[in-house]
Amino acid sequence: MSVFLQYFIKVFDCSIFLKEILQIKELIKVERFSVANAFDTSAIVYRDGPNLRNIDPYNRWRTKPGDMVTDFLIRDLRHSALFQAVFSYNQNEETRYLLEGQVNEFLESKEKDGFRAVLSFDVTFQDLSKKEVMERIVFQKSYGYTEPLEKETYGGLVQAMSKATENFSRQMMMDLHQTIAGSRR
Repeated sequence: MSVFLQYFIKVFDCSIFLKEILQIKELIKVERFSVANAFDTSAIVYRDGPNLRNIDPYNRWRTKPGDMVTDFLIRDLRHSALFQAVFSYNQNEETRYLLEGQVNEFLESKEKDGFRAVLSFDVTFQDLSKKEVMERIVFQKSYGYTEPLEKETYGGLVQAMSKATENFSRQMMMDLHQTIAGSRR
């Protein structure tokens, strides 16, 4: 008996989301997002009932959700030119700002109206130039996205999860810009 595994990776257009916004002359580092234990796997997780979580033994994401989300967010921040420079968690550069987060949900969900990609995060944005820990926290926020699957296939799941990640990335960049621009007025 042979087992055939398929690997999937999310893709979406990383065009500049914030063309009209001026660059912030600051550096930011994005830490690798941690992942809730139930979703810290490359296996595709699905929910087919209120308290039921399962994994597909034959289909997997190319990487774990924390790595995938972090890599795409770093890529999008760099392409947006929002910051003077964006560094990843494996670079030793000192920066003023630090973005870290946790992936809380990363799954396919069977709903009454069809299948959906479900993605949720908690994010903390810090200003490392502040000495007191309480002053460093610029904001802490939760984000949640669901996207319907156009096709009830793994390709449909990848498209829907890509759209959810794109929406998160776009909202994250707008929140970062509004927060920093607002603090400079």
